[in-house]
Amino acid sequence: MEWIDAAAASERLGVKPATLYAYVSRGVVQRRHSEDGRRSLFSAEEIERLARRGRPRAQPPELVIESAVTSLGVDRPYYRGADALALAGTAPFETVAEWLWTGDPAIWHRPARPRRPKQQRPAGLGRSLSDGPRRSESLGGPEGPQGPGIGQDGWRFEPGDGLRAACAAQRGLPGDLLPLDRLQVIVTVLGASDSLRYQLDPASVTATARRLIAGMVDAMPPLRDDDTQGGTIAERLWTRLSPHPAGPGLLDALRAALVLLADHELAASTLAARVAASAKADPYAVVLTGLGVLSGPLHGGASYAAERLLAEITHPGEAPRVIGERLRRGERIPGFGHSVYKSGDARATLLLDLLKKAVMPSDGPAGERIAALDAVLAEMRRRRLPHPNVDLALATLVTVSGMTRGAGEAIFAVARAAGWLAHAMEEYRRGSLLRLRASYTGPPPR
Repeated sequence: MEWIDAAAASERLGVKPATLYAYVSRGVVQRRHSEDGRRSLFSAEEIERLARRGRPRAQPPELVIESAVTSLGVDRPYYRGADALALAGTAPFETVAEWLWTGDPAIWHRPARPRRPKQQRPAGLGRSLSDGPRRSESLGGPEGPQGPGIGQDGWRFEPGDGLRAACAAQRGLPGDLLPLDRLQVIVTVLGASDSLRYQLDPASVTATARRLIAGMVDAMPPLRDDDTQGGTIAERLWTRLSPHPAGPGLLDALRAALVLLADHELAASTLAARVAASAKADPYAVVLTGLGVLSGPLHGGASYAAERLLAEITHPGEAPRVIGERLRRGERIPGFGHSVYKSGDARATLLLDLLKKAVMPSDGPAGERIAALDAVLAEMRRRRLPHPNVDLALATLVTVSGMTRGAGEAIFAVARAAGWLAHAMEEYRRGSLLRLRASYTGPPPR
C-alpha cells in the first residue's frame, strides 16, 4: 500500500489541511503516524477514491481550528515542533512557556541564571527530599551549566494592591479548600487589579502572561517559610503545595510535570479558552475560562481521582483488591487510558521514571508509595487494562512528595495556563469570533 503525507493528500482532494483532518475526525478517511510520530500518513488509494467521489456531504458542521502551537504525535505532544519530552528533560518551565507564546528560537540561547545555594538536608529526611545529584535545572548534566532561558525577569506579579488583595482573599476562604478552587479566586482578584489586561498586542499579552502565572503561584498560601521570592515557578509552587523541603530529584519532577502539561492541542479547556479569546476576553478571563473547564473530573480533575485511588492502597498487597472492587462496581480506573495515546502516554512514562529515580525504597513513606504504585501497575498489566496516563504520574508526584490534597490539579492548572495563553494569542491575531453551529434535533420550527 502506498502512503502519502498530509500535504499531498490535501492537494489531491483540493482542500486545506484543516479540512483533511476534519475528515479524519469524522471517520471519512483513515490515517496513521510515521515512525517518528511527526507526520500523518494517508492511503493514496483511499484518497484517490474520495477525490473521485467528491467531498463528503450531509455531515454535521464541524469546527476546525488551524493552530501552530502544538501537534500530537503517537505518544506525546510537540510544542511548535519541539518534542515535549525532550524539553521536559532539560528546559525550565518559564522558557518553554515563552517558546509556546513566541516561537522565538533566541530564547534557547539567553544567558544562564546564577546557581541558587544548595539547601541543607534537615535531619531525619530521606534522599528523596534533599540528597542526590542535581539534574533538574541543567542542560549539561549534573555539573553542567544552568539551563538558558528567562530566569525570573518579569516572572512575578509585582508586590502591590493586586497581590495583597489576592492574598487577603485567600485568608477568607475555608482552610480545607482545594488548591484549584483557590486559583479561581486568585485569578479573579489579580485580573480586577491589573489595568494593563486589556492591551492585547503580542508583547503586552506575553508580559501579562508572565505576571498572571507568577501571581497564581505567589498568592497561594505558603506551606513553608522558605525564601523563594527569587526562585523558579517550580520552586515557588512547591512551597505552596508541600510542607516538606524540596530536594533536587522531586523538584526536578515538578519542573518536568509543568513542562509536560503546558499544552495539549485542543483539549476541552483549551478550546473553551480559545472561544473566550476570540471574543477578545482579556488574558485573565481566558485563564478563568480554562480553569472552569479544567476542574471537571474528565479533565484536570482526573489527577485528583487518581490521588484518591493511590490513597486507598496503603500496602502493595492491597492493589488487586482495590482495583478488583472498583471494576466490580463498574467504575473506570482513574489514571489509565487516553483518548489520543492508545498505545501509551509517554509523558507518564517519563514522569514516573523521574520519580522512581528520585525516591529510594528506603525513603520511608515515599518509598512505600512507589512500591504501592508498582503494585497497581503490575495489577493493571495482569488484567490487560489500559496503560497509565499523565494523570496517574501527577498523582504519584503528589503522594510521594507529601503534597496537599488536590495538588495535582493545581500543578496542571499553573502549567496549562501557559498553553491557554499561547492559543489566546493566536485568536487575538486572528480577529474573528469562533462560532460553532448546532446540528438541530428538536421539534420542527412552527
